[in-house]
Amino acid sequence: MTEILLLVLAGGFVGFLVGLTGVGGGSLMTPLLLLFGFPPHIAIGTDLLYASITKASGVYSHSRHSSINWRLVGVMASGSIPASILTTIVLSLWFSDASQYTGVLVTSLGVMLILTSIVLLYRTRLLAFREGASWFSGIMRERTTLLTFSMGVFLGVFVTLTSVGAGAIGTAVLMVLYPHLTGVRIVGTDLAHAVPLTLVAGLGHMQLGNIDYTLLLCLLIGSLPATHLGTKLGKHMPSEVLRPVLATMLLLLGLKYAFF
Repeated sequence: MTEILLLVLAGGFVGFLVGLTGVGGGSLMTPLLLLFGFPPHIAIGTDLLYASITKASGVYSHSRHSSINWRLVGVMASGSIPASILTTIVLSLWFSDASQYTGVLVTSLGVMLILTSIVLLYRTRLLAFREGASWFSGIMRERTTLLTFSMGVFLGVFVTLTSVGAGAIGTAVLMVLYPHLTGVRIVGTDLAHAVPLTLVAGLGHMQLGNIDYTLLLCLLIGSLPATHLGTKLGKHMPSEVLRPVLATMLLLLGLKYAFF
């Protein structure tokens, strides 16, 4: 009973931080589960299904307000979904059990945490670049579709391996490639892509036996109300104060998992 309560509180803690700062849940939840002693494949697989469920309501809201570019979602998904499925197939066929690919998961997690922390730390500079990037958009116009597809492939592989990056990294790349899109449409488009990607990746991990359903339920019970509370409080608090702290923490964890 104590362990279940602790997991519910952990879900609430992460959900609150996500609502308060806007930092992606995968970047926070998976490292926390590892610190709690869950094996990497269980932490990652469970977090992927958790992410697909918790992000779905956000997609519904953005869809109602027409703040999703469905063409871009289709381009990204055409790369990410097949890449996610292929990654799961490789893990299934190449390794006989989860212990053999733990090193791949942990190292990939470290790399994605480092990338996520860099995106968070340099968010302001990305926004500044975005404001004056019309020239970049003109130069890259003929290549944006290919780059968007390539980003989808990258996210398909590494989100499946780590559960990290579908939010922060996807948003950052969209900001650079499509400076004409408003912020709300970038967030909505990235979210609409993240839901099917995390769902497909989560189902792949389900086939591999990497889901802890009790853990999943505890995280959902704790995080859903806490995210709502964090979002309400976040409107009245300077998230820029917490974001660099979280980014630094993710950077240190990323360095630990990638190189130690």
